[in-house]
Amino acid sequence: MFIKICGLTKEEDFLTAVNAGANAVGFVFAKSPRKIYPEQAYSLCKNTRENIIRVAVMHHPSPEQWHEVKSVFDPDWLQTDWEDFKWLDLGKCKPLPVYRSGSATKINKWPDRFIFEGRQSGTAELANWEEASEVAMNHRLILAGGLNSENVASAIQKVRPWGVDVSSGVEAERGTKDPDKIREFIAQVRATEQKCHK
Repeated sequence: MFIKICGLTKEEDFLTAVNAGANAVGFVFAKSPRKIYPEQAYSLCKNTRENIIRVAVMHHPSPEQWHEVKSVFDPDWLQTDWEDFKWLDLGKCKPLPVYRSGSATKINKWPDRFIFEGRQSGTAELANWEEASEVAMNHRLILAGGLNSENVASAIQKVRPWGVDVSSGVEAERGTKDPDKIREFIAQVRATEQKCHK
C-alpha cells in the first residue's frame, strides 16, 4: 500500500519517514503551521534515494508560485485541488489532484491517482469513508483526512484504498512531527495490509 507522510519540515522527521518505509513525502508550500520554503525542501531531499516520491503540496497556487516551487524544488508530484490543474504547466511533474467528501457524484472521470479527504485540508477532518469506499473500488484513491495510528487499520478495512496520507495524525503538536508516531503509523498500515491480503 502506498504511504505518504505529509507536512515534513525537519531532517529528523524526513529521515524517519523514509527509513520507516514511506513511499512519498509531502512538503507544504501553502499557508500552514507546516509551511516550508522550496529551498528547505530541496535541501532535505537532495540526498534521498530515487524511489521516494517528493510531493509539493499547494492550495490554489498562482502560475508564478508554482513556477518558483517547480524551478527550485523540482518535485515529482504536485498536490492541489483538482480544478487548479487547468491552468498550471506541470512540465515533467505528475499531478496529484485533491477531491473532497461530497464530490463523488460530480466527477465524470477520475484521474490516474488522487487524494480523497474531508471538506477542509489540514484540519484532521475525516473523509466520508463510505463515499470513499465506493470510489476506491475502481480507482487509485489515496485516503487522507484525520488518519492516525489508532484509526488507520479501520480506515483501510472499510475503504480499501490504494494508499493513505497522514499529516496531523503523526504530530506531537500542531506543525511538529513525532518520529515515534510516524513509525507507528507506517507499522500499522503494513500490518493491516498483510491481514487484508491473507
